Amino acid sequence: MLATALTRMSRNGVSAALARTSAVVAHMSTSTQATPLEQPVLFESNGATRTYVLNRASKLNALNGDMLKSMRPQLEQWSKSDLCKIVVGTGIGRAFCAGGDIATVLQHSLHDATRSKAIEFFKDEFEMNYILSALPKPYVTILDGITMGGGVGLAISAPFRVATEKTKFAMPETKIGYCPDVGASFFLSRIDGEIGTYLALTSETLVGREVFELGFATHFVSSRTVPNLLTHLSDLEDPTSAMIDRTIEGHHTKRLQDEPVGRLTGRARQALDTAFRHDTVEEIMEDLTKLASTSDDSVAKWASETLETLHIRSPTSLKVALEAVRRGKKMTLLQALQMEMGIATAYCSGASPDFTAGVTAVLVDKTKARPAWSPDQLNKVSDAIVKRFFEEDSDYLRAVPTLTPPDFLTNDKQNPMKFALPSEGAILQIVSKVGKDPISLSDLLAHFDNIYSGKQGVAEKVVEVVKRRCDVIGNEGSEVVNWKE
Repeated sequence: MLATALTRMSRNGVSAALARTSAVVAHMSTSTQATPLEQPVLFESNGATRTYVLNRASKLNALNGDMLKSMRPQLEQWSKSDLCKIVVGTGIGRAFCAGGDIATVLQHSLHDATRSKAIEFFKDEFEMNYILSALPKPYVTILDGITMGGGVGLAISAPFRVATEKTKFAMPETKIGYCPDVGASFFLSRIDGEIGTYLALTSETLVGREVFELGFATHFVSSRTVPNLLTHLSDLEDPTSAMIDRTIEGHHTKRLQDEPVGRLTGRARQALDTAFRHDTVEEIMEDLTKLASTSDDSVAKWASETLETLHIRSPTSLKVALEAVRRGKKMTLLQALQMEMGIATAYCSGASPDFTAGVTAVLVDKTKARPAWSPDQLNKVSDAIVKRFFEEDSDYLRAVPTLTPPDFLTNDKQNPMKFALPSEGAILQIVSKVGKDPISLSDLLAHFDNIYSGKQGVAEKVVEVVKRRCDVIGNEGSEVVNWKE
């Protein structure tokens, strides 16, 4: 049936030569090579490739103000250079980037004399996010490890985002009494279904292949092949985006037969989209409570665990995050970043004590207990509190700066999903076309295989969506897909 159709779509695996000894040796050499400790970001040139390497391994490459200020002029220079054909972002150690140096930001925000430094950090960071989204050169990010918060901001707008089995991807801000930023209100609101809403509120972590399958990465390779991939990219003399895509695609690592499927699929995914479709956190919690009592054990377990997670998070952060994601869906990236600049300014200006409580508990004291949130219950977080972070006349937004990215850069024509797997909407659009006869599963798979030039993972994505959202009738080998309202 579906498995048979999927098997017919499979293609030859990547050559085993990609795992040859030279790649392993190169990886080991890169990892152990001594670098100047005083340089938190390294800049490298190799052929037509220009690479920034985040070099704070002991801090999981967490971004600080000095790193941002060193990266911006270099990126602007590469944007204008005829010699630069590809920009690559990567990190030393077990992280691409674990986020921003929030503990330092918090300390600055606590005092009138230094609060402007905290706000300046966010301004520099958000402007960097926009610059990276608007680079006129193909941009490749290697998410070979922890990629969270500010690290997601560096990566998410790249047209080529390469995940590995070591990737750990999250927007963990509600854990620390803050709100997802770095453009999260823009990109989380555009991911399939309500996955973005779920991640924004729960701060849950995606691991490995599911980062690719859910659209946050465009490609998936084995960690050990990363050095080989980077070598092949640097060997491209005058690369086009299509050439870069083919090069990365050539290193794709297929799913093993015994590899577990992603957690957010099937019935759990159906439950997720149902619960997180609401515009109030209270309604989301109400639906999760109902789902926790369902007869489907797997869905009930997922709902119960999700409820428990949300109860641990800052109630204020949950409401602010949901409001931001809903507003962000109607905004451009720059508008979303400007809104998030206001949210960050409000937090730095004391709009909620949860920022201090959360950062202190999670990042400083490293306690696993629920931080002392205030208010400590959802029903105590009034609309007036939420408005502190969004309304122009809010006292907490008086110091909000206007983002000023370079005039010569614009991301109007950029599409960060161009080389990702097809969206659920695109798949369902073909299935549900008005006046069209039901489409066979084999024709549907062939359609997307042709559009995506045989991209690995496309067939699996189509089948997952069809199984979850459509009715499939007929015998094995001749299945027909019907739109299910």
